[in-house]
Amino acid sequence: MHAFPRTMIEGLSVPRLIIGTNWMLGFSHSSRAKDKAIIDGMTDGRIAAILEVFFRGGVDALLGFRVDEKLEAGIREAEQRTGVRCIRIATPGFALDGSQKARDDAARALDQLAQRGTSVCMPHQSTTDAFVNRRTKSLEGIEPFLSMIRERGMIPGLSTHMPETPGYADATGLDVATYIQIYNAIGFLMQVELDWVQRVIWNARKPVITIKPLASGRLMPLAGLAFAWNTIRPVDMVCIGTNTPDEAAEMIELSHAVLEHRLPHVLLQETRSKESLKTASAQEAP
Repeated sequence: MHAFPRTMIEGLSVPRLIIGTNWMLGFSHSSRAKDKAIIDGMTDGRIAAILEVFFRGGVDALLGFRVDEKLEAGIREAEQRTGVRCIRIATPGFALDGSQKARDDAARALDQLAQRGTSVCMPHQSTTDAFVNRRTKSLEGIEPFLSMIRERGMIPGLSTHMPETPGYADATGLDVATYIQIYNAIGFLMQVELDWVQRVIWNARKPVITIKPLASGRLMPLAGLAFAWNTIRPVDMVCIGTNTPDEAAEMIELSHAVLEHRLPHVLLQETRSKESLKTASAQEAP
């Protein structure tokens, strides 16, 4: 396995580049038709092929792990091909009505994730952000979920779309080891301006996993990754999903190039309008 820069979530070593699952599970943030195309075209074999590239490139952590037959089969196949164990980071959502059934369902879901080797468990934004209280500057009421995660041997974190969450969690001493925060150069799906979110990330007391660096396909990979890697801390991470093995290889190489301040070794796309640019110097990098 090639090396990729790593950081720590509590006592767990993880790569700073994290594998996203939206382009495997059908969440395009574009259209229902695009979602369907992803789902229809994604097989466990294709997932395995994508993950194999990441694993061999030293990127061995996956965000969005869930109890899903196709995803689990793809992970197992990639692990067998490479001898690399996937670090599973889950983002489960929970019912919030306070009923006994809701508590039992949450316990059952967490048991399943723990039994499948989940290392880090972060309540999904749909759960986390329901607890954010701007009046009390806290997430009072989320503690039982975090305790249930910890009791099952998983590291708790929080997945959020709200920039207040890391600060409130830090200030109130919640038992969490990492945060997920949306962060991209055009502010896609972000609730405030990106300079405010950058400040939130830098002020967080725990490592932050930044998501949607390419704004769900609205940014060129070089632009999105250059912004992300150059404006977060060395302890923070970037999560990116891909639809093919070749895309996975490109994201790894582009990330290395940005972090190493060099020209990326990737082939450029070609169209007839770029014919006049095809000089020797333009093709030297790959």
